[in-house]
Amino acid sequence: MVEKKVTLKLDHVSKSFAKIETDEVTHALNEINLTMKSGEFISLVGPSGCGKSTILRLVAGLIMPTTGKLTVDDNEIQGPSPERGMVFQKPTLFPWLTVKDNIAFSLKMQGKLKGNEDKVEKMLDVIGLGSFRDDYPGQLSGGMAQRVALVRSLINEPDILLLDEPLGALDAFTRMNMQDEILRIWQEKEQLAIMVTHDVDEAVYMGSRVIVMDSNPGRVVSDITIKEKYPRDRSSAMFVEYRNEILNKLHYGGIRS
Repeated sequence: MVEKKVTLKLDHVSKSFAKIETDEVTHALNEINLTMKSGEFISLVGPSGCGKSTILRLVAGLIMPTTGKLTVDDNEIQGPSPERGMVFQKPTLFPWLTVKDNIAFSLKMQGKLKGNEDKVEKMLDVIGLGSFRDDYPGQLSGGMAQRVALVRSLINEPDILLLDEPLGALDAFTRMNMQDEILRIWQEKEQLAIMVTHDVDEAVYMGSRVIVMDSNPGRVVSDITIKEKYPRDRSSAMFVEYRNEILNKLHYGGIRS
């Protein structure tokens, strides 16, 4: 269990991007107001271009809002922090480090590797790559590399775990196993997890809340609390009801005025 409980707030957050060559402005997010706390698993769903990944990048401190602010326990986010770990859509591994050393990298940089070598071994077992521990990223398939990238962030046990479609490159069997492993670690550590996904079933299976977004501009149209207990049955009547509710909101563009 994590010692630190955090509250993340997005307060009237908007984000626009300008193309210098054309003076064209894209309004990626408009007036986002959200409060999220440790122990919640937030699934973000919505059409491409609605700003889901932009929210993650803002929370990670990789970009700054155009207007509004983001705070963790009333402290404004002003840049990246190891307390906010992000897993991107594509694996971002160090090509000169082995699989084992990539997983251990963040612990080593924080001076926490000594005494935690067993955690590295466990993560290798979790992703089924123990026999590849001494291989380099260039020797791995895309799905294998993504598994390494995922557990490299999980092992750091950040207060806020940011997941940008981290399982999209995995085969169905591995994807389901990794869903369960992420949930197990999240429940054990009581982190705040925020995940972007295009898979509505995945959003319902993993999320304690599902935030439905729409585009032009990116905005929140529905915030649905998933009341079904873990572990969830994808064929249960409640699960199917949540799935259909979310699909309907996505199909009809959420809640339009």
